[in-house]
Amino acid sequence: MTTYFIRHILLSLALSLSTIAHAETITGRVVGVSDGDTLTILDPSNTQFKIRLAAIDAPEKAQPFGQRGKQKLSDLCYGKIANVKVVSIDRYERTVGEVDCADVNANVAMVHSGLAWVYRKYDKGYGHLYRLEEDARNARRGLWTDNNPTPPWEWRKAKRNN
Repeated sequence: MTTYFIRHILLSLALSLSTIAHAETITGRVVGVSDGDTLTILDPSNTQFKIRLAAIDAPEKAQPFGQRGKQKLSDLCYGKIANVKVVSIDRYERTVGEVDCADVNANVAMVHSGLAWVYRKYDKGYGHLYRLEEDARNARRGLWTDNNPTPPWEWRKAKRNN
């Protein structure tokens, strides 16, 4: 097994067994941005981690505002040191976490900019993001310039059913 998988297995086990343990933090340089809610970091031991930003869902690349979301997250994080407060490991083996890049919370910044929704299915502990989403909607920032934008979870479901 690679170091990557061993570390993820151990991290998954630790998160599932301990409800009182302090959350792990992963620190590394952002070396890739897949879209508006997923990035890759390289830690000091040269281990790569695919990171999914917790509690948000950005438009898919093929959706309206998908490329703008990717660019926004790149502007916030690419090439910078990221501190990731690990929340969980998702079904795709990605680390899910709260990401700070250069002292900016990327999860908050993406919602505030109007380039991500609060991911209702995974919003536990992130209720503060709803006010930011509402502010972005009222100010018609980002994807909220559209009158009725399609949330990515609905877009993905429609793609699967076609």
